[in-house]
Amino acid sequence: MMAHLVGPTTRLCGLFGFVFSKLTSFEDFYAESAAELVENWQDARPGEAKWGWGPSVQAEKWNGRHAMFGWVFLCASAYAHGHHLIPNADTLLDIKQLGMVALQKDVQGQGMVAWSQERAVIFMANIHFLCVSLCATIAPLPWADPLLIDETHSSYDRLMAREQEPFGYLPEIKTGLTEEAEIINGRLAMLGIFVLAMATAIENKNMLDIINDWVGGLYYV
Repeated sequence: MMAHLVGPTTRLCGLFGFVFSKLTSFEDFYAESAAELVENWQDARPGEAKWGWGPSVQAEKWNGRHAMFGWVFLCASAYAHGHHLIPNADTLLDIKQLGMVALQKDVQGQGMVAWSQERAVIFMANIHFLCVSLCATIAPLPWADPLLIDETHSSYDRLMAREQEPFGYLPEIKTGLTEEAEIINGRLAMLGIFVLAMATAIENKNMLDIINDWVGGLYYV
C-alpha cells in the first residue's frame, strides 16, 4: 500500500513545488511591473503623484479603508432593515413635495418609481459620511492619517518612507493592528465590493438582499 502512495505523493509534491515557483516568479514580475508603473506615473504626472494620487501605497490604503467602511455600513443597513429600525421604511416619498428628487429608476425596468423612506434615510446617511470624509480631506487633524500626502502634515516623512516600500503582490502576514493587516483586509474588502456589485447586476437584486442571502438569512427572513 505504501508503494502505491509513493508515486501520487511524489507527483503531488512536484505539483506544489511547480505552483509555488510560478507564484514566486509571478510575484517578482508583479513587483517589477508595479515599480515600473509607479515610476512611469511619477514621471508623467508629478503633480498628482506628489499628493499620493494614482498607483501609490497611500491611494491603496485609503481605497481599502473606504471599502471596509462600506461593508460595515452595508451590514448595518441590512441589520436595520431586518429589525425595522427605520420608521415607516416602506412609505414612499411624496413626489409632489420633492419632485424628481424622490424618483429612482425601477430595478425591474418599469420606468421611474418613488423612493422608499428607508432608501432615502440610507442615502442621506451615506451623504453625511461623504461630507465628513471631505472635511477630513480638506482639513485633516494633526494626529490623524491624512488622505493626501501633504508636505505640511506632521506625518509627511512617515508617509513618504512608506511610499518607497510598497507592499507588493502578497504582503507579509502580520496579525494585529499593522499596516500589512490593513492592506490585506482592504484588498479583500475591495474585492468583496466588486463581487457584490457584479452579483447585483447579474441577479437583478438589491445589495441588502444579496448580503442577507450570503449570510444565510441572518439579518432577516
